[in-house]
Amino acid sequence: MSRTMTTLYDTDVIAWVDEQVALLRAGQFSKIDVEHIIEEIEDVGGSERRELRHRLSVLLSHLMKWKCQPARRDASWRRTIGEQRRAIEYVVKKTPGLKPLLQDQDWLAEVFRDAVVRTLGETNREELPALLPWTITQVMDHGFLPD
Repeated sequence: MSRTMTTLYDTDVIAWVDEQVALLRAGQFSKIDVEHIIEEIEDVGGSERRELRHRLSVLLSHLMKWKCQPARRDASWRRTIGEQRRAIEYVVKKTPGLKPLLQDQDWLAEVFRDAVVRTLGETNREELPALLPWTITQVMDHGFLPD
């Protein structure tokens, strides 16, 4: 019968981070927890990708609502559109390795599908487009609102 050993990583990840940083700074590389450091580094990249995907999905959803529900257009929607564009620009600026995603047609199609589901849940409209109707340049253009 094997017993799983509980580590500092399992019980207090912040204390584990402090310990790993101290070991790295001291040059004690043989003592670092390589397996968990790899996991944490991978998680950081995944988190940034998820943030970009979420913000773009929200932006696309609001652009669709703007297009499909002209009578409901208001300052709140305009504000959300602007906030999401600025947030996307910031994410890409601080993590430039994500910029190619904005040109990846398969990734954009997945994000657009997320946005359609989000929009359907908020509007109960069935006539939403099946494919992204705008270029990423239009989507990110602060002066662009679909009419």
